[in-house]
Amino acid sequence: MSPLDAKKIIECLAHGADPDTGEALSEQSPFNDPQVIRAMFVALEALEKLAKREQRGRNLPHNAGNAWSDAEDKDLLADFDHGLPVKDLAAKHGRTQGAIASRLVRLGRIKERDEVYSRTPLQE
Repeated sequence: MSPLDAKKIIECLAHGADPDTGEALSEQSPFNDPQVIRAMFVALEALEKLAKREQRGRNLPHNAGNAWSDAEDKDLLADFDHGLPVKDLAAKHGRTQGAIASRLVRLGRIKERDEVYSRTPLQE
């Protein structure tokens, strides 16, 4: 069962309906207890947050969240020193622009993350 399927079932139950038939649940149904209804709405909210997080994860570059190797650090520093813009650095390394800025701070190449966005590319 997918999270979307689960969400549809929980929505029906939270609104007092049988997920299979759409008919109203009996008054004696435990799904009509106010605490249970609140719990189902909390669960729905959690499922929606999870879906948004998963969608965001699909939109991230392929190396987002992965550890940096020594070779990648050296390559990043060389590209940065040659004046590659942060957008190009991010694309080349499969990272976000924020990750590039943070890594350059960590490696001591810049002091503040904002510096990477305001620098002008070197002219050849």
